[in-house]
Amino acid sequence: MKIADLELGEQPLLLAPMEDVTDPSFRYMCKRFGADVVYTEFISSDGLIRDAAKSLKKLEIDDAERPVGIQIYGHLIDPMVEAARMAEAAGPDIIDINFGCPVKKIAGRGAGSGMMRTPDLMVEMTRQIVRAVHTPVTVKTRLGWDDTSKNIEEIALRLQDAGIAALTIHGRTRAQMYRGVADWTLIGAVKNNPQIHIPIIGNGDVDSGPKAREMFDRYGVDGVMIGRATYGRPWIFREIKHFLATGEVMPQPSVSERVAIAKEHLHKSLEIKGDHVGILEMRRHLTNYFKGLPDFKSTRLKLVTSLDIDELFSTLDYIAERWDDYDLSAAVPAPLSHDL
Repeated sequence: MKIADLELGEQPLLLAPMEDVTDPSFRYMCKRFGADVVYTEFISSDGLIRDAAKSLKKLEIDDAERPVGIQIYGHLIDPMVEAARMAEAAGPDIIDINFGCPVKKIAGRGAGSGMMRTPDLMVEMTRQIVRAVHTPVTVKTRLGWDDTSKNIEEIALRLQDAGIAALTIHGRTRAQMYRGVADWTLIGAVKNNPQIHIPIIGNGDVDSGPKAREMFDRYGVDGVMIGRATYGRPWIFREIKHFLATGEVMPQPSVSERVAIAKEHLHKSLEIKGDHVGILEMRRHLTNYFKGLPDFKSTRLKLVTSLDIDELFSTLDYIAERWDDYDLSAAVPAPLSHDL
């Protein structure tokens, strides 16, 4: 699969952009375990053009993450064009437009999946962004606003005509939010439309090698994007690639292996963000590595309250010793947030 001139190989796996999740340290971990493309948290166009510190910080990427995409969102064309130019200056491999976020404060004002209700504006915004930058532009969106307006087949053709280099489709409507089961039928219909010649990437409910294999084989998508299933499980990319190559399901990491991964992740967060912020932003990740451990409440409390680096690493060592023989193979990490 290629996005413009970016070669991603056969059946690539992409990390979905997720607010408060896909920070640089998490992107690094997912990349280390085999993610073919990673994306930043989504960035407000208004925040960028106002020079808001939080938005500008999200533009920071590292060569170790490549290929990496910066995702932007907004509801007005001019600020989105300017945001795309600012994103391009940060040097990403891809600029992605978020037309999929279902959160009320985003979609309710016409951004994110709210754009599904104004397809003319969506297409014109995309066209102007494509013209304004040299970096490949992609789009992530949904099936439609609700069950009565699943317009993704029409939208896909129009976005392709506007010049995008690839399209990612989440298999739910905005009205569904994240409820129910993702419907890949329309994703397959878009992919198998003979008029479509850009890569189509499917997203929604892929949480294992067998599930990814089904989506590639049944619907013919060019790539699979994974979101919530990565929580506390950045090694899922390794798992899926192993299954795609061999047909074998890899065993889940032991508690000791998870501790080693958590330590590496924590080290990276501290390196990138500094001690205080690095610790705070790791809290959302650390406990998810150990979902399913019994009698874990007091230990979990230490992981989410301590501001002492030595104490955190000592707590991780304690987890390895205390639960070394516990089998976490059936444990499924609980969601932190949602893919966008």
